Amino acid sequence: MDSDWSSGLDLLVDLNRAAGLREGIECALREAMRDGRLAVGSTLPSSRSLARDLGVARGTVSTAYRQLAAEGYLELRPGAAARVRWAPRHRPPSLASPAQPAAARWDFRPGQPDRASFPRQAWARACRQVLAGAPDEVFGYGDPRGTQQLRQALTEYLGRARGVDTSPEQLLICNGFTQALALIGQVLQGASATLAVEDPGPHRYRRLAEAAGLTVVPVPCDQDGLQVSRLDRAGVRAVLVTPAHQYPLGITMSPARRTALMEWARRRQALIIEDDYDGEFRYDRQPVGALQHLDPGHVIYVGTTSKTLAPALRLGWLSAPASVGAALTAAKEHADRGTSVLDQLTLAQLIASGAYDRHVRRMRGVYRRRRDDLAQALARGPAGLQLAGISAGLHALARLPPDGPTEQQIRARAAQYSIALHTLGRYWHNPPQPAPQAVIIGYATPAGHAYRPALSALAELLSTR
Repeated sequence: MDSDWSSGLDLLVDLNRAAGLREGIECALREAMRDGRLAVGSTLPSSRSLARDLGVARGTVSTAYRQLAAEGYLELRPGAAARVRWAPRHRPPSLASPAQPAAARWDFRPGQPDRASFPRQAWARACRQVLAGAPDEVFGYGDPRGTQQLRQALTEYLGRARGVDTSPEQLLICNGFTQALALIGQVLQGASATLAVEDPGPHRYRRLAEAAGLTVVPVPCDQDGLQVSRLDRAGVRAVLVTPAHQYPLGITMSPARRTALMEWARRRQALIIEDDYDGEFRYDRQPVGALQHLDPGHVIYVGTTSKTLAPALRLGWLSAPASVGAALTAAKEHADRGTSVLDQLTLAQLIASGAYDRHVRRMRGVYRRRRDDLAQALARGPAGLQLAGISAGLHALARLPPDGPTEQQIRARAAQYSIALHTLGRYWHNPPQPAPQAVIIGYATPAGHAYRPALSALAELLSTR
C-alpha cells in the first residue's frame, strides 16, 4: 500500500485520542477531506510516516486507511501512495472573487515594457554565476540598504548613464517605486505632512502618499513641466516630479523650470522626489540627465527595473540626501528587512557584465521602431490627430481633434475593438475647464508579432466617431 517516496509528506492531523486511536485517525482524515485540506487526488503520507508523526503503531494507521478505502474515501494500490478518491462537499461558502474583465486582444495601456523581451538567458546566466560563487552568508538577512555589490554597480551605472551623483552609502535598494514612495512618505511625516504632485499624474501614487499620512496638493503642469511658481502658494515642503518624461503628458522639464525648481528647494529647504521611471529610453534628442545631479542635497532620486527589465522583478533604488538617508534605511528595515538578495546579486552581475546596457540599447531600438510605426499608422487616420511626448519613453499622448471622437466615446467603443487603453481624463486631479481630450497610448505592451494588426485596430477606433 505504501511506497517509500511518499514517506516525507507532512499532514496536520488533529487526533482525538479519547475516541480511540484508529477511530480518531479516521475522523481526522474525514474532516480534512470535508474542509478541503485533502482534495480529490491528494497524496497521503505513508502509514509508516504518519504513524511515526502521531506516535502510534503503523498497523493502526494501515487499518484506518483500509476502512476509509472501504467507505470510498481513499484509493489504495500495492506499491503506490494512498490517494483521496472522493471527498464530501461540505466546505463553507467562500467569499466570491471580484469579476475580472475579459482580457483585451490589443493592450495599449501605458506603464509597462514589452514583457516578451525580458532577457531570460542573460538573467539565468547571471543567476547561475551568482549561485556558483555566493558564500553561505548571502543566504542570511543582510544589509537592509541592499547588497554592497548592487549598490556599487548602480553607483557606476547611474553616474555614467543618468548623471546621478551618488555613492553606495547613499543608495537604498527597495521593492520598486511603490515601496520607495511609501518609505519616503513615512519619513516625510516627521518633517512635512504635505506633498505636491504633478497634475495630471497617477492617482495611485496620490493614494499611496495619502495612505502614508501625507496631504497631497496637485500642481498643474504646462508645456515646460511642473509650474514651480505654484509651489510657494501651496505651502508644501516636498514635491514629486517626473522631469525627464512627465507622466502622462510626455513633457521634458525645461532647463529654466529645472533651475527654478532647484532654487525653490534651496530657499524652502524642501525635498524633491525625482521619479526617473523611463529615463533610459530617448530617441530623437540627446539624453536628459537626472535632475538630482544639480543638487544631490535636496533631491531623492528613484529608479527601477520595471521599464528596463520587468515590473515582476520588484527591484528599485533610491539615492537620498544625508538628511533623510538614515531614516529611510530604518523604515526599510522595519518594513521587510531587505529586498531579495539573490535578485540583487543577479542584477549586479547583469550590470557588471555589460548585459544590462546591451539589453537597454537593444530595447531602445525596438521601442523607437514601434513608436515610428505608431506615428505612421495614426498619420493615415483622421486629420488633426497629434502625437506628443514621443521623443522618449514607452508611451505617447494622442490629442484628439475637436471634431473627432471624445474620450468618453473612445472608452465606450474600445471594448468593441477589444482594445485596452487609457484616456487623459483618468489622470487629472483637478481637471481644467474645458479639459483637453487625449488618449495615452502605451506602444511597448502589444506583442511584437501582432503589433501591426493592433495598430490598424487602434487607428480605426480613433478615427470612428
